[in-house]
Amino acid sequence: MGDPYGLKRVIEPVGAMPQPAWKLDNSMRCGDDEMLIDVDILNIDAASFTQIKEAVGTDPEAVANRMREIVAMRGKHHNPVTGSGGMLIGTIAQIGPNSSKRNLVVGDRIATLVSLSLTPLAIDEINHIDLSSGQVKITGQAILFDSGICVRMPTDLPDRVTLAVCDVCGAPAQTARIVKEGQTVAVLGAGGKSGMMVLAQARRNLGATGRLIALEYAEKSAETIRALGYADDVLVCDAQNPVQTLEVFEQAVGTQLADVAINCVSVPGTELASIMITRDRGLVYFFSMATSFTTAALGAEGLGKDVDMMIGNGYASGHADLALDLIRAEPVLLAAYVHKCG
Repeated sequence: MGDPYGLKRVIEPVGAMPQPAWKLDNSMRCGDDEMLIDVDILNIDAASFTQIKEAVGTDPEAVANRMREIVAMRGKHHNPVTGSGGMLIGTIAQIGPNSSKRNLVVGDRIATLVSLSLTPLAIDEINHIDLSSGQVKITGQAILFDSGICVRMPTDLPDRVTLAVCDVCGAPAQTARIVKEGQTVAVLGAGGKSGMMVLAQARRNLGATGRLIALEYAEKSAETIRALGYADDVLVCDAQNPVQTLEVFEQAVGTQLADVAINCVSVPGTELASIMITRDRGLVYFFSMATSFTTAALGAEGLGKDVDMMIGNGYASGHADLALDLIRAEPVLLAAYVHKCG
């Protein structure tokens, strides 16, 4: 039998799947149904990268050392605090003879669409860290399991933009499913990579109907959102302070709470703000990897809020194509991504 999920790579604990496992075998021998990748760039997810900078500071060497520690400890870049990873760009170095990926060949440049938190990774050298975007140029290798999805790199977009878009492509894809004409939609963390994509897709779904409200912590980010032109209202507030967030929200829109709230914030502690600005029987979509399910579930109960809550599955059928087509079709969004990714 093959091993499409990478179970043989799990070292600890025995019987775990690769993503929740504490440690993986990151020896770079390509299995019969695996793919070996020469890695160029890691895109560390926002929650993980923010936590690393908060823990060690913003000195690039300190960040690099922490990344090396995580990989040495776990055999993958799986942040033990946030539980999240990111994704990568690289070139296919070897494809196992039993791989199902018949549409790819050695030498193809690809972006993986599965988390670094389940991807065996070996870092030989960290060459550059972009402290603003979380993109890290490395020399190293990774293993993609047969179940792991990836996309061939497009030639019409900069690599760093493609990487950033693919890292969050589940967010606009899910937004396309859940946002309907006429709704009031709130996006928390709207100035980040996922937040901007969600705004663009939500505006497409809403058209000229409904109301799209963007919430951000910093005025500088709010200015970026206003320049995009997608949101009807741009509010500056601290989503870690749920009462203040509700007050700012109600001052802007009155008592009409959100039908849908989409949380793209990269720091913990914003679950209750998302719930409080959502109407009863509304939907809260937690795309942020900093979300605590316990806090969200018990917090809603304590608030007496009858809301549906959706966990941000990073995968949705066709998500990469949707996100890449979206940024191609939205020049202002592409320009914002180029600026954000350097």
